[in-house]
Amino acid sequence: MSAAEQQIAVPVRLRETVTAWEGVSGTAWLESLPRLARELMERWNLTLDRVFEPGGQVSLVLYVRRDDGSAAVLKLGLPSPEADLEHAALAHWDGRGAVRLFEADPEHRAMLLERLHGEVPLLSLAEGKAMLEAAGTLQRLWVAPPDRHCFTTVAERVAGLCAELRRRRELVAEPELRPLLDEALAVADELLADRTEQVLLHGDFHHGNVLAAERSPWLAIDPKPLVGERAYDLAWLAQDRLETLAGVPGPQAAARRRLQRLADSVDVDRDRLRGWTLFRTVEAGAWSLEVGDPRQAALYLEFAAML
Repeated sequence: MSAAEQQIAVPVRLRETVTAWEGVSGTAWLESLPRLARELMERWNLTLDRVFEPGGQVSLVLYVRRDDGSAAVLKLGLPSPEADLEHAALAHWDGRGAVRLFEADPEHRAMLLERLHGEVPLLSLAEGKAMLEAAGTLQRLWVAPPDRHCFTTVAERVAGLCAELRRRRELVAEPELRPLLDEALAVADELLADRTEQVLLHGDFHHGNVLAAERSPWLAIDPKPLVGERAYDLAWLAQDRLETLAGVPGPQAAARRRLQRLADSVDVDRDRLRGWTLFRTVEAGAWSLEVGDPRQAALYLEFAAML
């Protein structure tokens, strides 16, 4: 069966998420996906195995075969500034700690990737073991960026996030949340005033973005690459599995122990990790409120308050 004849259905999860977050522009992108996927399969001589379900929230993932019969993944991502240079980061890592890139079409946010075990993320492990494996994977990713790179820096990214957080502060219906947002903004200003490290970061590193693989036990996927300090990357891992953390006895003490263990495991300054975790978690909570996800917002903001 030729690529033009293969049926490609957009997964429900992807359709619902993109429609809710992106509106009309997201709907237009969703409608273009089957045609674009068929064109890429023709260009790269691919045969469809199946659409990966439930798949990603902002990407169509197809399990395919290359012309030599080897397994691969065709990924078509929602256009966004955060993901524009995903292919460049994967090319620079060249399989070190991350999924290997075979082909890329940056204009259409399309990539042909090594196939991993998509049904087996680090989320499948107990938290302690998962955190240990995640820290080891992150350390492999933290390398010097290419000379004259085009990656966004943490300072640039945070400046944009701070501007959005200030805007959302005025929209928050609960006045008691505003001191927490103010603290996050102040912490970000303080941390940016003392920048020392410039390494390539994953940018969106959590247990769901690390999958089991054949050539390595675990490999990272879906980077939103940045260049900056390691503590910023580690901060997103620190807030993973918030539902589990909220249910343990003494969650505030447990949250602080988690940060201490993570910082010590990769030799990152504890205070900088706490600061970036506070900022990134508050920012995520404010964003969740704006997009209409109060349950997730509550988890983020309660965790931030524990810190």
